[in-house]
Amino acid sequence: MPPRDGRSLWDAVRAAGALAERALWGAEASVRLGELVGGSSLGGRLEELRGRSVLVATRDQLTAALALIELDGVARRLVLYPPDLPRKVAPFVMATAAVDAVVSDRAALEAGSVGTVVTCSARLAPADSARTGPHHTEWILLTSGTTGVPKLVVHTLASLAGAINGDRVQTVPAVWSTFYDIRRYGGLQILLRALLGGGSLVLSSAAESTGDFLIRAGARGVTHISGTPSHWRRALMSPSAHRIVPHYVRLSGEIADQAILDHVRACYPGARIAHAFASTEAGVGFAVEDGLAGFPASLLTQRGAEVELKVEEGSLRIRSARTAIRYLGSSGEPLADRDGFVDTGDIVELRGARYHFVGRRGGIINVGGLKVHPEEVEAVINGHPQVQMSVVRTRKNAITGALVVADVVLRTAPDSAETGRVAELEREILQRCRDALSRHKVPAAIRFVRFLGVAGTGKVVRQHA
Repeated sequence: MPPRDGRSLWDAVRAAGALAERALWGAEASVRLGELVGGSSLGGRLEELRGRSVLVATRDQLTAALALIELDGVARRLVLYPPDLPRKVAPFVMATAAVDAVVSDRAALEAGSVGTVVTCSARLAPADSARTGPHHTEWILLTSGTTGVPKLVVHTLASLAGAINGDRVQTVPAVWSTFYDIRRYGGLQILLRALLGGGSLVLSSAAESTGDFLIRAGARGVTHISGTPSHWRRALMSPSAHRIVPHYVRLSGEIADQAILDHVRACYPGARIAHAFASTEAGVGFAVEDGLAGFPASLLTQRGAEVELKVEEGSLRIRSARTAIRYLGSSGEPLADRDGFVDTGDIVELRGARYHFVGRRGGIINVGGLKVHPEEVEAVINGHPQVQMSVVRTRKNAITGALVVADVVLRTAPDSAETGRVAELEREILQRCRDALSRHKVPAAIRFVRFLGVAGTGKVVRQHA
């Protein structure tokens, strides 16, 4: 349940109860929440960070989670620094957020002129003192920064936890897990769901394979697990996919096309399958559990709803108490419009009584003056029964300026000697595209690859060639 005004994350964790039975499990260490009653991951130096703007920059997710639990309500500002973010942007982030203290588990962090550096560890030390005089801590999340330096997005614990409610309290406490990193919005949501919902959490590690993570999650009895569609496409390719038996599977962060929803359902027939829409700026908009891609158009007509949706110029816009407060810094860019709606930049199209996501406004391919959303083409390709995942990109062309091409990962790769089968699959995929798409959207070439890159955000890496 979301924390009440003035209550810190630690207060809310304690209110959720059963601390001795709940845990945060990392790849190499674990901590029972009950150990935090008199213990400190910060070496007993929490008071040194009171009222400070603190950069949390750890390699390990477990140590980051422990630091966040301790620091909320004590620090003035928490800046979550994902480990996959280029180190060269650290000075920009620290200057923009007025960082005057760093929490880290690595000595090599470039702390610059910051005077206070506190080491964080999963080996708890005695706590220094009782927590008193809570601050209303700002939580700063970073956008992916794929087009340059990241944006710094200001949230509060209340806005981050706004989508977490008590209407589905588990009879048996949930064991959550996620492919996401908790320093990103999607992963942080799962951390908070576990902590505030009375459950435990199995944290992933960038150092382990998808298969090894699934084995470890299964050994801990994971009941609830989330990831992007790209995460799930990779997971379903692993023989370890059946090492977990989840009650609830959640997809978010990318468009969940019908193919991936069907594949997840086939693998986990007894689970509730949800695909959610959320963004760092807009917060959690909604979750759909009917097994169909897109979302019902009726969500836009619910007056007085906790989350208000509208579509303008094809773009989904969201207004709610879950949205971020503002961007940090002097760029002057407003986060929301004058009516409080956040423009997500996600383009949707009404088909009958349902809106379908077709792509990002900034990701359009221009083919001779005609627009192509890569995700729309990928949804068609992914619908082929032999396709596991795909990414559509551009290739320069002297006549049209750009051509659409696709890299495709097959569910079962043909043997190198089966050249005829490869050619047949290419023809089948292209025919599907011709049947479903306008001519300019049909890929000029299909390339079969063994795997596709997935960024630290959990989204498939998109490149232009």
